[in-house]
Amino acid sequence: MPIATINPVNGQVLKTYDPMSDEQIDAAIERADLAFRQLRGTTIAQRGQWLTAAADLLDAERDETARLMTTEMGKTYAAAKAEVTKCATACRFYAANAEQMLADEPADAGAVKATRAFIRYQPIGAVLAVMPWNFPLWQVMRFAAPALMAGNTGLLKHASNVPQAALYLEDLFRRAGFPEGAFTTLLVGSDAVDRILRDPRVRAATLTGSEGAGRSIAQIAGRELKKTVLELGGSDPFVVMPSADLDQAAEVATTARCQNNGQSCIAAKRFIVHTDIFDAFAQKFTERMCALRVGDPMEDGTEIGPLATERGRDEVHAQVRDAVDKGATVLCGGELPSGDGWYYPPTIVTDLRPEMRMWSEEVFGPVAGLFRVSSYEEAIEVANGTKFGLGSNAWTRDPQEQERFATDLDAGSVFINGMTTSFPQLPFGGVKNSGYGRELSALGMREFCNIKTVWMGEGAPSAGAGAHAE
Repeated sequence: MPIATINPVNGQVLKTYDPMSDEQIDAAIERADLAFRQLRGTTIAQRGQWLTAAADLLDAERDETARLMTTEMGKTYAAAKAEVTKCATACRFYAANAEQMLADEPADAGAVKATRAFIRYQPIGAVLAVMPWNFPLWQVMRFAAPALMAGNTGLLKHASNVPQAALYLEDLFRRAGFPEGAFTTLLVGSDAVDRILRDPRVRAATLTGSEGAGRSIAQIAGRELKKTVLELGGSDPFVVMPSADLDQAAEVATTARCQNNGQSCIAAKRFIVHTDIFDAFAQKFTERMCALRVGDPMEDGTEIGPLATERGRDEVHAQVRDAVDKGATVLCGGELPSGDGWYYPPTIVTDLRPEMRMWSEEVFGPVAGLFRVSSYEEAIEVANGTKFGLGSNAWTRDPQEQERFATDLDAGSVFINGMTTSFPQLPFGGVKNSGYGRELSALGMREFCNIKTVWMGEGAPSAGAGAHAE
């Protein structure tokens, strides 16, 4: 795939880039390694000032940066502006809270026969981030903000269709004051990842992407004995029980399925509805999905823009046609529109069966699968009956059911009566084929830290004496 900005509204190639040479890659890794040695010696307060400056730049440049994202991958301009703001919020969150998150954690010294014992969190070095195109800034920022605050450096291999967003991020952190090389964009294809990750100066990797990409990264990192964090997508369930507020559930279901033009790992994709309220929910959901406005993502009022790539649009349609050809029913959408651009209409497919691709595969577009179940137990069976386990939703006003869903749904997160999303304050990640490890919160910051045990015997200073830069 060429490294290029291709406008999904019309397929026009706007800008192309030559991949970096091996010599350029080596020089970038060397700069990241040198920057790590400098960054780890700075104080958390200094890093916080730089990260706050990055947040200020994001806010000041929001409209221009959002326009760039919309042009590169087709998300609505309103959604792109919200993404920039969310990145700024995450920067400020880590700038304000990193000192507490990275503070020495005391242990029971007496129990381990020490005068003093504690855990210290220290950075490990340059981390390779292999990131997707669907949230060009946010996917990167939820790694970069905590990693830089911990004292690590970042090497970004972004998706090849969002090179300008990738270069903007490198420039952002440089202008914010971080040392040269602290965050570097590598304009390379996927074939260069193996070589980069094997470099001994690269200490770990994080990836958001497909199962295949995750396996590839994990295999290389495993041979090299390097830490990885993987977020590999999902096919999130959205369970609706008889006690739910159906109007609210249908409204949120529409947003949850079609956010980011339906191209979100944590978008609700499988709508599992109790038979007692199935028909009523299906009607409300269908009315809302059919009413969504598809069009130019830069225009006010557009709710769904084009999919990011022609190949992605074709894959979504192939999944829908596979279901229809095998007996599924389309309640809304399901047809390729004519004209320019890689658009796909909001679509609902029901009467799904296990032999259909939509039963078990993630559909990365504004397509909802609608399932009928007769009991709580069947709802859980269908919800958990997939290889994925990223996010999940359950709609019920029954307190006992709420507690059961919180325990029984096999996913990295459970949202009751609300839409699955990510917050800097909460850990984000999955189980099963959705990957492992966590981003965001203190846990995400510590994923790329040396969690060091320190034991001190007689003559050691008392707790609280002294300070450390990290």
